[in-house]
Amino acid sequence: MDPIIEEGYTRLLETIEDLQAKKEEIATELREGAGALVARMAADTAPIINRIGLEMLWRAKREASGELYEQVFYEKKMIVLGKSDPLPYRPDDPSKPVDTQLCVLSEDGNFYEVMYTTTEIRVDSYASPLTPEEAFDIYGYDLVFMLYRAMYEYAEQEEELTAALARALEYIAL
Repeated sequence: MDPIIEEGYTRLLETIEDLQAKKEEIATELREGAGALVARMAADTAPIINRIGLEMLWRAKREASGELYEQVFYEKKMIVLGKSDPLPYRPDDPSKPVDTQLCVLSEDGNFYEVMYTTTEIRVDSYASPLTPEEAFDIYGYDLVFMLYRAMYEYAEQEEELTAALARALEYIAL
């Protein structure tokens, strides 16, 4: 076999190895930066969550018909940012399976993973705190998109409200 071909092939393999290592390094750096981006977006979004957020169900009892009663909600409002495949059981109680698992941002600016367990007689949940980096690792760029979308929709609603108030003033001035 020709030594030039072997040497060239060996060099090609080394180049591929170097590129793979560099790619992993850059991907890690990008993931770390994305966590910081999500953290900044969450901090900027938190002040308006009390206006646009939902009161998330903490626990309730179920009637035979499936209707909920004696509902208790989390103290702080939240916005839903993502949904993932549920864990087999809740971290606070391994005997409780997880039916629905959501990533939320609370009005205090913290991420939580809310895990719901539904039985024939009750619905209850556990809110597991997440760091922005953990939230990004689990839910990915959906968090960035949903935070952006929440702010965009809020801005649209504010524009519509401002326009409606301006029209009302015009009617009053006539």
